[in-house]
Amino acid sequence: MSILSALKPSHLSRYREIAMLLIKFGGREVAEQIGILQLLGSSPTQDKVQAEADELARDLEQMGPTFVKLGQVLSSRADLLPMPYLDALSRLQDEVEPIDYETVEAVVVEDLGGKPEQLFATFNREPLAAASLGQVHRATTHTGIDVVVKVQRPKARESMKDDLEVLSDIAKLLDEHTELGAQYHFHSIVRQFRKNLMRELDYTREADNLRTVARNLRHDSYIVVPRPIDDMVAERVLTMQYIEGFKVTELSEEQVHQLNGELLTQHLFDAYLTQILKDGLFHADPHPGNIMVTPDGKIALLDLGMVGHVGERMQEHLLNLLIAVSEQRADDAAEIAVEIGERTDHYKSHEFRREIAEVITTYYSARFDRMQIGKLVLEVCSVAGRQGLRIPPEVMLLGKALLNLDQIAGSLCPSFDANAAIKRRSSEFMRHRIFASLSPGRIFANLVEFKDVLEKLPTRVSRVLDAVADNEIKVRVDAIDEDRLISGIEKVANRVTVGLVLAALIIGAAFMMRIKTDYELFGYPALAIILFILAGGVGIYMVFHAVWTDFWERKKKK
Repeated sequence: MSILSALKPSHLSRYREIAMLLIKFGGREVAEQIGILQLLGSSPTQDKVQAEADELARDLEQMGPTFVKLGQVLSSRADLLPMPYLDALSRLQDEVEPIDYETVEAVVVEDLGGKPEQLFATFNREPLAAASLGQVHRATTHTGIDVVVKVQRPKARESMKDDLEVLSDIAKLLDEHTELGAQYHFHSIVRQFRKNLMRELDYTREADNLRTVARNLRHDSYIVVPRPIDDMVAERVLTMQYIEGFKVTELSEEQVHQLNGELLTQHLFDAYLTQILKDGLFHADPHPGNIMVTPDGKIALLDLGMVGHVGERMQEHLLNLLIAVSEQRADDAAEIAVEIGERTDHYKSHEFRREIAEVITTYYSARFDRMQIGKLVLEVCSVAGRQGLRIPPEVMLLGKALLNLDQIAGSLCPSFDANAAIKRRSSEFMRHRIFASLSPGRIFANLVEFKDVLEKLPTRVSRVLDAVADNEIKVRVDAIDEDRLISGIEKVANRVTVGLVLAALIIGAAFMMRIKTDYELFGYPALAIILFILAGGVGIYMVFHAVWTDFWERKKKK
């Protein structure tokens, strides 16, 4: 059965577009392997498409919201794509024609139970911004609070369903028919992408993220997070505090100087290190459009629909990795990556460690301007992907977040030293982890566990002693293959034995050559000649048999 017969005819146009994208990703060979290259026909211009990263980003924008979000997710996958593609995909814009006011009104009525004019003192019918998932309107509550109302497009979830199904079909083909798919498991990537996208479509989750991040960063007076209006939040409508500000990339040098760009950069970087390495919940998409500078000189974090979660153990690994990279300890960085990563069948330990050392050493020796620690972390992930080590998504999200922060720091404070910030905060995070382990709750949990061990200790000791007394203790050592070892010894012993027999035949025949007999063969005693011929035949057979057997055993091992 043809591979193409497994694809759904109703999605044929989408399959063609994805085949084109695979070629632009440099995956022409992959497209041929799974058979979807046939979908493009025989057009010579299509067959020779070699697009640049920016063209790929534009194509994803034209294909709609699902692929824009996919591009944003792929912008953190340094194990799959080279750096130029990561840069292009991280700049994806998701602006489309706004939906009409009647549609907005219908969504608000359905989710909040009233018309905008009834629920708000004022509601601007013209949107501030429009994207493929929704759009934002200015409004004022009846209590006088300036807010923005984020309204989801009514068919956003339905429009993504077919695209996700197409992506799932293509991912299965890649996994089943290509080495690349076997290495990266694209279907699991698409499944995780679907889960994250569905969460992002639920605005009540984004409201929870706003509250959590604001609470975690409440001690930093330079960081502002918009507050959601609790009774104006639903699955498709999110009302939150309006924060006036400017995009970081739009600030002039004079404004940066007046606002103390160095101080703002320091607080922004510290806030993200705190989110990732201490709180465990962080703003996963801090591109310049989501980071605003307020007129009173503060940093506002916007759009927390996409967040990352980091567990305690992973936080410790990420902290150690950041310190190792910032201090140019290539061997330690490689060791940490191997510890947290998943080794595939294609993993090459020596090549991985050599490339990590080369990347870190070369990067530091070649950089004379501001160090970009985020790009270096993504380079480490890229090396891991090439050498068969599957790095957890948290590490790549960390690299992407730091890369975006590097770009923002370039606008606010070009001389900002990320390495110094990491080293300065690392001791603080280490102290936090130590104190956290000594908290009453943690100590109590350890005491409960220790109490459980003490209670069961007598019973377990008694069982061990009974087993020793009944001679039931067995020790198994997985060292070598005993059967194979014995077989090898027997083979050697047999060959030595045959060799001794052949030597005895030859020596005996030599002595018999001096005995005169009436029976001669070729002028020599017949019995001696027969023994010589027998020994020679057996010797030739043994040599041939040994060489042939060893040859086939080596071939089976390969």
